[in-house]
Amino acid sequence: MRGLLIVNGHATSMTGTVADLAVRSLAGLVDLDIERTQYRGHARDLAAATDAGLIIVHGGDGSVNEVVNGVMSRPSAGGASGDGQGQPVIAIIPGGGANVLARSLGLPVDAAAAIQRLREALVADRYRTIGLGLAEDRYFTFSAGLGWDAEVVGEVDRLRGEGHRESPALFLRTMVRTYFHGTERRRPALTLERDGEPPVSDLFMTIITNRSPWTYLNSRAVLPVPRPDFSSGLDVLALRRLRLMGIVAAVGQMLYIRSRPPRGRDLLTVLGSETLTVRSARPIALQVDGEYLGETEAVKFQFAPHSLRVMT
Repeated sequence: MRGLLIVNGHATSMTGTVADLAVRSLAGLVDLDIERTQYRGHARDLAAATDAGLIIVHGGDGSVNEVVNGVMSRPSAGGASGDGQGQPVIAIIPGGGANVLARSLGLPVDAAAAIQRLREALVADRYRTIGLGLAEDRYFTFSAGLGWDAEVVGEVDRLRGEGHRESPALFLRTMVRTYFHGTERRRPALTLERDGEPPVSDLFMTIITNRSPWTYLNSRAVLPVPRPDFSSGLDVLALRRLRLMGIVAAVGQMLYIRSRPPRGRDLLTVLGSETLTVRSARPIALQVDGEYLGETEAVKFQFAPHSLRVMT
């Protein structure tokens, strides 16, 4: 099998050592080429252009998202009704901060252990097909958001550009600073629209998840819905009020209650949607898979079942 290893040179691990280890460990199973990304979006371009049957991505969730979008941009991807056949299979060697998709799939976050797991999966021909979310023309693997969480992602992205290292502590500091000195907490701007349902207005923030964790706090999943499975549609968690104590209570439920979605008078939960639209009364921040995409005023979300094959 021909394989392509796409390495994010800014991944938070020893990329050269990882690449060498992957070549040695997968010898005899994969004829592996290595490409290192040179610019934002390069991983997408590489994944779209290669004819390799296996694409291994070493990086964080942003690199994985680029590779997924590169694969899904191919004519053989089949859009929202595809079954993943005819595409390369994707494998992940985690190299980022949160590594949400890798953790969600039960993969080791240690690079050496992930490579060994990949070798075993290749020998056993072990992979699974998962559904994806689609925000307009951008696919996401685990979550998208509009409002405060996207503003935090955008600010962290800016800080990383200034040389700050991504970490849970950086996110927490940025969340607090953005809450008190950045985000709009008085005038809600968002409206949720679904076919056959009345619109729900006056929302401050929406999180749309692909039946997977919103994120991880160290090794613990932050779950807007219990038992994520990548095959049951898109779920929405929205805030009607942006109050600090309400946010802390909601996050606490997502961290420690595994039997139901979080509850509260300021929370709106919608489960298993195939399609929905979020509109904003003013330009508002948008993120997908932890990548800041700028500001928007409307986003149509769709669920794309059976879209992507991933080694497990």
